[in-house]
Amino acid sequence: MEARSSAALVAVAVVALLLVLVPETSRAERFIVGDAARWTWGYNYTDWVIRKGPFFQNDTLVFRYDPPNATVHAHSVYLMRNAADYQSCNLKAAKLVANVMQGAGSGFEFVLKKRKQHYFVCGERGGIHCTMGNMKFVVKPKSSACRDD
Repeated sequence: MEARSSAALVAVAVVALLLVLVPETSRAERFIVGDAARWTWGYNYTDWVIRKGPFFQNDTLVFRYDPPNATVHAHSVYLMRNAADYQSCNLKAAKLVANVMQGAGSGFEFVLKKRKQHYFVCGERGGIHCTMGNMKFVVKPKSSACRDD
């Protein structure tokens, strides 16, 4: 009986130690960009960021959108270089991170690895989705160590 008690205590101690040492990424959250609206023309993503935030390092943003077809316009996901390019929807130095096909099914996942401003836009139709369709938002993740604060 005493051997079982010792084994049980060791098991509890190991589990407690593992809980303390669990990497921060395991506490990361996944967010569907736009919730049920998904990544689409005319949605207010700035309001969505305010409602869903704060965001933390290692959180994942999931961009879901249909591939282009006869009734659906194409969408994409670009990362803008800086605030000025973001404001003007200037795609010249932007980085394409998800093409028109990658939002299908379970969507395209972007992990917020760095604590810096991330400027996301849709680059389709020469930037019109960004300028007129409101398909843009900014996220600056906090340190994942702050999640429990």
